[in-house]
Amino acid sequence: MFAISQTDFDKAEKLYLSKNFEQSKVLFQNYLKDNPSSLKALEYLGDIEGQNKSWDNAIYYYKKLKQLKPSEANYYYKYGGVLGMKAKESNKFKALGLISEVKSSFETAISLNPKHIEARLALVELYLQLPGIVGGSEKKALLYANEIAQISAVDGYLSKGHIAEYFGRFKEAEVQYKKAVEISKSKNAYRVLANLYKNKMGQPEKAKSILEETKN
Repeated sequence: MFAISQTDFDKAEKLYLSKNFEQSKVLFQNYLKDNPSSLKALEYLGDIEGQNKSWDNAIYYYKKLKQLKPSEANYYYKYGGVLGMKAKESNKFKALGLISEVKSSFETAISLNPKHIEARLALVELYLQLPGIVGGSEKKALLYANEIAQISAVDGYLSKGHIAEYFGRFKEAEVQYKKAVEISKSKNAYRVLANLYKNKMGQPEKAKSILEETKN
């Protein structure tokens, strides 16, 4: 029985990795009936529901993961992420009731894994998006961007550039993105800089030139 069950899991995983989410979901659910505490199956199902924007279902799976293994930072990060998406699509009154749990989930992820960059990036975005009356703050966003820079210089520059871009300080954002490109030469850094030129600074030719560099 275990061998058959494991084969089902392997099939489900292959389907998931090939982005065949609906078929993999059925197999993971079947596998979970015999293995209700399988962390990997629960996480895959949470990820699938997140892909499908079924926030309540994703919340259910990630919440279960937190209960089964409360020491895993990523489970809190993913839980906070889908909770945040639910808040974003809810009415303002309901969203306000979710915000503190979203924050605390990301903060818990950081306390469990002090080098968790993604949770800090999520908090940067949260503090930018929230109105000041309910805790939004450029100062708090920048505080997390500075923490990111201590872990990864390139992600720090990208975060600081994103904050500057959000508030319309495009020249300042350009400086930060250029630094990210300079030290990483990563396609993502080039793409972010090109998008700034094209979409915010009205320089499509410059954007095109930047993207050409990634092909060399």
